[in-house]
Amino acid sequence: MAWRRAMSIIAPLIIDLLHVLLNSLIPPRHRRPFNAIVVAGAGAAYLSGGGLGLWEFAFTAVTTYVAYRGLSSWTFIGIAWLLHTAWDVLHHLNGTPIIPFAEHSSFGCALCDPVIAAWCFAGGPSAPASSDASAPRRPPRPTRTRSGTSPAAARVPVSSRWERAVLIVPPGRPDRSRGRCGSPCTGGFSRSGEIT
Repeated sequence: MAWRRAMSIIAPLIIDLLHVLLNSLIPPRHRRPFNAIVVAGAGAAYLSGGGLGLWEFAFTAVTTYVAYRGLSSWTFIGIAWLLHTAWDVLHHLNGTPIIPFAEHSSFGCALCDPVIAAWCFAGGPSAPASSDASAPRRPPRPTRTRSGTSPAAARVPVSSRWERAVLIVPPGRPDRSRGRCGSPCTGGFSRSGEIT
Protein backbone atom coordinates (compact mmCIF):
# COMPACT_ATOMS: atom_id res chain seq x y z
CA MET A 1 0.00 0.00 0.00
CA ALA A 2 2.84 2.38 0.84
CA TRP A 3 4.55 1.76 -2.49
CA ARG A 4 1.35 2.70 -4.31
CA ARG A 5 1.24 6.04 -2.51
CA ALA A 6 4.92 6.60 -3.29
CA MET A 7 4.34 5.79 -6.94
CA SER A 8 1.41 8.21 -7.06
CA ILE A 9 3.98 10.96 -6.34
CA ILE A 10 6.97 9.59 -8.26
CA ALA A 11 5.07 8.66 -11.44
CA PRO A 12 3.84 12.26 -12.13
CA LEU A 13 7.41 13.55 -11.83
CA ILE A 14 8.60 10.91 -14.31
CA ILE A 15 5.77 11.90 -16.66
CA ASP A 16 6.81 15.56 -16.38
CA LEU A 17 10.39 14.67 -17.26
CA LEU A 18 9.29 12.56 -20.23
CA HIS A 19 6.97 15.34 -21.38
CA VAL A 20 9.82 17.86 -21.54
CA LEU A 21 12.27 15.39 -23.12
CA LEU A 22 9.86 14.24 -25.82
CA ASN A 23 8.79 17.81 -26.56
CA SER A 24 12.44 18.72 -27.00
CA LEU A 25 12.48 16.42 -30.04
CA ILE A 26 9.79 18.54 -31.69
CA PRO A 27 11.11 21.56 -33.63
CA PRO A 28 10.37 24.78 -31.71
CA ARG A 29 8.04 26.19 -34.37
CA HIS A 30 5.79 23.09 -34.14
CA ARG A 31 6.04 22.64 -30.37
CA ARG A 32 3.42 25.19 -29.29
CA PRO A 33 0.65 24.03 -31.68
CA PHE A 34 1.32 20.42 -30.69
CA ASN A 35 0.98 21.26 -26.99
CA ALA A 36 -2.22 23.21 -27.63
CA ILE A 37 -3.71 20.09 -29.23
CA VAL A 38 -2.51 17.91 -26.32
CA VAL A 39 -4.07 20.13 -23.65
CA ALA A 40 -7.33 20.29 -25.62
CA GLY A 41 -7.44 16.49 -25.56
CA ALA A 42 -6.61 16.42 -21.86
CA GLY A 43 -9.51 18.78 -21.21
CA ALA A 44 -11.93 16.18 -22.58
CA ALA A 45 -10.42 13.28 -20.63
CA TYR A 46 -13.10 13.33 -17.90
CA LEU A 47 -16.06 13.23 -20.31
CA SER A 48 -16.17 9.44 -20.38
CA GLY A 49 -16.46 9.21 -16.59
CA GLY A 50 -18.96 12.00 -16.16
CA GLY A 51 -18.17 12.27 -12.46
CA LEU A 52 -19.35 15.89 -12.24
CA GLY A 53 -22.35 15.56 -14.54
CA LEU A 54 -23.10 18.34 -16.99
CA TRP A 55 -20.24 20.40 -15.58
CA GLU A 56 -17.92 18.10 -17.55
CA PHE A 57 -19.27 19.59 -20.80
CA ALA A 58 -18.84 23.15 -19.53
CA PHE A 59 -15.26 22.44 -18.47
CA THR A 60 -14.45 20.82 -21.81
CA ALA A 61 -15.84 23.85 -23.68
CA VAL A 62 -13.77 26.29 -21.61
CA THR A 63 -10.61 24.21 -21.94
CA THR A 64 -11.11 23.85 -25.70
CA TYR A 65 -11.36 27.64 -26.08
CA VAL A 66 -8.27 28.26 -23.94
CA ALA A 67 -6.37 25.57 -25.89
CA TYR A 68 -7.41 27.26 -29.14
CA ARG A 69 -5.92 30.52 -27.86
CA GLY A 70 -2.84 28.47 -27.00
CA LEU A 71 -2.17 27.90 -30.69
CA SER A 72 -0.58 31.35 -30.66
CA SER A 73 0.39 31.74 -26.98
CA TRP A 74 2.28 29.55 -24.50
CA THR A 75 0.56 31.47 -21.69
CA PHE A 76 -2.87 30.13 -22.65
CA ILE A 77 -1.52 26.59 -22.79
CA GLY A 78 -0.20 27.05 -19.25
CA ILE A 79 -3.60 28.41 -18.13
CA ALA A 80 -5.33 25.38 -19.67
CA TRP A 81 -3.05 23.03 -17.68
CA LEU A 82 -3.86 24.93 -14.47
CA LEU A 83 -7.58 24.61 -15.24
CA HIS A 84 -7.03 20.90 -15.67
CA THR A 85 -5.21 20.83 -12.32
CA ALA A 86 -8.24 22.36 -10.57
CA TRP A 87 -10.49 19.81 -12.28
CA ASP A 88 -8.16 17.00 -11.14
CA VAL A 89 -8.45 18.17 -7.54
CA LEU A 90 -12.26 18.31 -7.73
CA HIS A 91 -12.40 14.80 -9.17
CA HIS A 92 -10.00 13.46 -6.55
CA LEU A 93 -12.09 14.93 -3.72
CA ASN A 94 -15.28 13.68 -5.37
CA GLY A 95 -13.88 10.15 -5.67
CA THR A 96 -14.18 10.00 -9.45
CA PRO A 97 -10.59 9.60 -10.71
CA ILE A 98 -9.55 10.26 -14.30
CA ILE A 99 -8.68 6.56 -14.67
CA PRO A 100 -11.55 4.66 -13.00
CA PHE A 101 -9.44 1.64 -11.98
CA ALA A 102 -6.57 3.79 -10.61
CA GLU A 103 -7.75 5.36 -7.35
CA HIS A 104 -5.08 8.07 -7.11
CA SER A 105 -4.86 8.93 -10.83
CA SER A 106 -6.51 12.34 -10.44
CA PHE A 107 -4.22 13.09 -7.50
CA GLY A 108 -1.17 12.21 -9.62
CA CYS A 109 -2.51 14.26 -12.49
CA ALA A 110 -2.98 17.23 -10.14
CA LEU A 111 0.73 16.96 -9.24
CA CYS A 112 1.85 16.56 -12.84
CA ASP A 113 -0.14 19.33 -14.54
CA PRO A 114 1.23 22.38 -12.65
CA VAL A 115 4.78 21.40 -13.57
CA ILE A 116 3.80 21.21 -17.24
CA ALA A 117 2.02 24.56 -16.83
CA ALA A 118 5.20 26.12 -15.42
CA TRP A 119 7.15 24.74 -18.39
CA CYS A 120 4.59 26.31 -20.72
CA PHE A 121 4.77 29.68 -18.94
CA ALA A 122 8.55 29.52 -19.53
CA GLY A 123 7.91 29.28 -23.27
CA GLY A 124 8.24 25.51 -23.68
CA PRO A 125 12.05 25.41 -23.74
CA SER A 126 14.06 22.39 -24.85
CA ALA A 127 15.78 20.17 -22.31
CA PRO A 128 19.41 21.31 -21.80
CA ALA A 129 20.91 18.13 -23.31
CA SER A 130 18.82 18.39 -26.48
CA SER A 131 18.96 22.15 -27.05
CA ASP A 132 21.90 21.77 -29.46
CA ALA A 133 20.12 19.04 -31.41
CA SER A 134 16.95 21.10 -31.96
CA ALA A 135 18.79 24.35 -32.77
CA PRO A 136 18.65 25.27 -36.46
CA ARG A 137 21.92 24.63 -38.24
CA ARG A 138 23.39 26.90 -40.89
CA PRO A 139 23.70 25.22 -44.26
CA PRO A 140 27.25 24.61 -45.48
CA ARG A 141 28.73 27.30 -47.68
CA PRO A 142 28.75 26.46 -51.38
CA THR A 143 32.08 25.25 -52.71
CA ARG A 144 33.60 25.06 -56.17
CA THR A 145 36.67 23.29 -57.56
CA ARG A 146 39.03 25.47 -59.55
CA SER A 147 39.47 24.48 -63.17
CA GLY A 148 42.78 23.01 -64.28
CA THR A 149 43.47 21.20 -61.03
CA SER A 150 43.45 17.50 -60.31
CA PRO A 151 40.18 15.89 -59.14
CA ALA A 152 41.71 15.43 -55.69
CA ALA A 153 42.39 19.15 -55.33
CA ALA A 154 40.92 20.96 -52.34
CA ARG A 155 37.57 22.64 -52.89
CA VAL A 156 37.60 26.42 -52.68
CA PRO A 157 34.77 28.09 -50.67
CA VAL A 158 32.72 30.62 -52.59
CA SER A 159 32.54 33.66 -50.34
CA SER A 160 31.54 36.62 -52.49
CA ARG A 161 29.13 37.53 -55.27
CA TRP A 162 32.03 38.08 -57.64
CA GLU A 163 33.32 34.56 -57.09
CA ARG A 164 29.83 33.11 -57.66
CA ALA A 165 29.61 34.97 -60.97
CA VAL A 166 33.01 33.80 -62.23
CA LEU A 167 32.94 31.62 -65.33
CA ILE A 168 34.82 28.41 -64.63
CA VAL A 169 36.19 26.44 -67.55
CA PRO A 170 36.18 22.69 -66.76
CA PRO A 171 39.48 20.88 -67.38
CA GLY A 172 39.86 19.33 -70.82
CA ARG A 173 37.39 21.69 -72.52
CA PRO A 174 38.37 24.52 -74.88
CA ASP A 175 38.58 27.97 -73.34
CA ARG A 176 35.58 29.82 -74.80
CA SER A 177 36.18 33.50 -74.86
CA ARG A 178 32.80 34.53 -76.23
CA GLY A 179 29.36 34.08 -74.67
CA ARG A 180 26.00 33.41 -76.33
CA CYS A 181 25.47 37.08 -76.97
CA GLY A 182 28.68 37.29 -79.03
CA SER A 183 30.44 39.61 -76.59
CA PRO A 184 33.70 38.57 -74.94
CA CYS A 185 33.25 36.83 -71.58
CA THR A 186 34.95 38.61 -68.72
CA GLY A 187 36.21 37.09 -65.56
CA GLY A 188 37.03 33.40 -65.59
CA PHE A 189 39.73 30.84 -65.17
CA SER A 190 42.13 29.86 -67.91
CA ARG A 191 43.13 26.23 -68.39
CA SER A 192 46.05 26.73 -66.05
CA GLY A 193 43.71 27.91 -63.29
CA GLU A 194 44.75 31.58 -63.43
CA ILE A 195 42.03 34.21 -63.12
CA THR A 196 41.53 36.08 -66.40
